[in-house]
Amino acid sequence: MADTGTGADGESADGRGADSRSADGRTADGGALRRTLGFRDLVVYGLLFIAPMAPVGVFGTLDARSHGSVALVYVVATVAMAFTAFSYAQMVRVAPQAGSVFAYARKGLGEGPGFIAGWMAMLDYLLIPAVAYLFAGIAMEALVPSVDRWVWTAVAVVITTLLNLWGVRAAARVGFAVLAMEIVVLLVFVVSAVVVLARNGAERGWSTPFTSDTGFSLTAVLGAVSVAVLSYLGFDAVASFAEEVTGGSRQVARAVLFCLALAGVLFIAQTYLVALLEPMTSAELAANPAEQGTAFYDAVDTSVGTWLHDLVAVSKAIGAAFAALAGQAAAGRLLFAMGRERRLPYALSRTDSGVPRVALLLAAVVTLVAAVWAARRPDGLDRLVSVVDIGALTAFVLLHASVVGWFAVRRGEGPPRWFTQVVLPVTGAAILIAVIVEAAGTAQLVGAGWLAVGLVVLLVQRGRGGRRTPDGRPEPAP
Repeated sequence: MADTGTGADGESADGRGADSRSADGRTADGGALRRTLGFRDLVVYGLLFIAPMAPVGVFGTLDARSHGSVALVYVVATVAMAFTAFSYAQMVRVAPQAGSVFAYARKGLGEGPGFIAGWMAMLDYLLIPAVAYLFAGIAMEALVPSVDRWVWTAVAVVITTLLNLWGVRAAARVGFAVLAMEIVVLLVFVVSAVVVLARNGAERGWSTPFTSDTGFSLTAVLGAVSVAVLSYLGFDAVASFAEEVTGGSRQVARAVLFCLALAGVLFIAQTYLVALLEPMTSAELAANPAEQGTAFYDAVDTSVGTWLHDLVAVSKAIGAAFAALAGQAAAGRLLFAMGRERRLPYALSRTDSGVPRVALLLAAVVTLVAAVWAARRPDGLDRLVSVVDIGALTAFVLLHASVVGWFAVRRGEGPPRWFTQVVLPVTGAAILIAVIVEAAGTAQLVGAGWLAVGLVVLLVQRGRGGRRTPDGRPEPAP
């Protein structure tokens, strides 16, 4: 039987510190998140954040980096993320709380690693929406060139922020309609591509999206995977709504796994088809970086027609904005959870009618500044994309470690199941570390800098471990 006492770090065996909220998620100021989401709502948020046509914006870059093995890149990325999804499914049952990886690492590894996991995830939860907003601005500028992309970007931020402030349930309803539209457009693309390929044949060999059109390179594939995982970031955000779901942690685990599996199928299928339609070789794309950003649109325009190009562009603009909506909502929950545990300013834990509006507004301001800054620079998209996934990858490594820590080291539920609770998370962590090693140097430097700042903040918090919170309770020590 697991120990039910309190550990040396002040954390009880159920993973809650002395300042923990009540079982319903209520904080000291009486605020609480409302349980209003069902399984479908979780899937909508997950797929909105991922975006069914996420590869559209990065297809050219991935095709060039992987020497044409772009479909294989998504196969590898799906497998890599499957390990992470399985670890999420295990830990959400153990710690069904807002904040996802922040809560899980606290549970399995302790307060200090928990803070670092949340800190690294925060980098991406704040920047991923900025990238999505920028994608929306770029797509709208292509349709209405007279309006600068930064204006469209700012408009998207304002509209989606208002929806999030309205409430998680209302945003989910609107999001469902947007998601249905995106899936319809994707199906139109798939059918059109199949018809063109059956009629005219492929521009490249039928197997080249898996084997390369210029010469296979495992290093090139892994390097592309470090960018491709950006397409998947969002399935994990489902876990951030654990305190707002009506069916318990099992519903969250099912939604996480379902979102990843469906996204993997959609990504592999569409990149395989568009690679066969692409008139330029991967070497030509690599030699012409300016062509990479619009490679998907150009292939569709050339092979199918301008009508589908415009349809995909409109869908991408709307879909990207609502991907940012889901990302902003998840970022708000992470900030809310870290504020509630006093790892960030406690004001972030305040709720209004069950909505963490202070945390959402802070997330909106940060993403607005980042997105508009990037939209006003010619290299803004490259700068954001190059660093956006490094924080999440690091947090995912700590997630896998938390599975081992809780089940195998702390023996939180008795003897561990060695294959599912040790071998799989260790393998998943090793894959992610390999992807981090192959990531761009800029991303590694930014990630290291953000981590260093987080460690400084942690040391400052450790120094005030004996102080009291405004309501008289002891502040948690790292």
